[in-house]
Amino acid sequence: MSALTFAQVEAAVPELTGDIMQIPPMVSALKIDGKRLHELAREGIEVERAPRPVTIHRFTVAPTADPLVITAEVECSSGTYVRTLAADLGHALGGGAHLRELRRTAIGSFTLHEAHPLEKVSPEQLLTPAEAMRDHPKVTATEVERIDVGHGKVLTIDERFVGDGPWAVVNSEGVLLAMYIAHRGGTAKPDVVVAPVDGR
Repeated sequence: MSALTFAQVEAAVPELTGDIMQIPPMVSALKIDGKRLHELAREGIEVERAPRPVTIHRFTVAPTADPLVITAEVECSSGTYVRTLAADLGHALGGGAHLRELRRTAIGSFTLHEAHPLEKVSPEQLLTPAEAMRDHPKVTATEVERIDVGHGKVLTIDERFVGDGPWAVVNSEGVLLAMYIAHRGGTAKPDVVVAPVDGR
């Protein structure tokens, strides 16, 4: 790999961008026959893993002072193994590659701007439950439904339920009552209920 140029690295990146198939690493939490891969790896057991579809929305690279070290920024779908992506890039270049440092800079709409060390978090920096669920579609419960949600009852899916869920069910003031998931027969059931039984 010592003769590798940055231009070659850049040329290999497009092949790993967009919809790709990725083999989960042995050190992942994925279960095979009821056992997590990382548990098998600790026992020295390696099993065959089926490739899984992931999407790499953006994959950019930049050179550093060390010709064998590059920096990369990746925007990807849920379920992507970035360490495997680095290994795949090395393989595409005819050798090997690994991550020296990995930092998550965003998840959904949450970015480093809202990240704070736990020991330095102030009360005003804490998000409300509704704010924490802001990336999920919101459903405003009716007055009757507020009571039903507090009791963990199933709701009928109507035009308020956008997408496939989960849905953040809130009251008219925007306070989170529960998280609902799709159920059978055009209904949604509670996955987590945070509202008291009176729905307030």
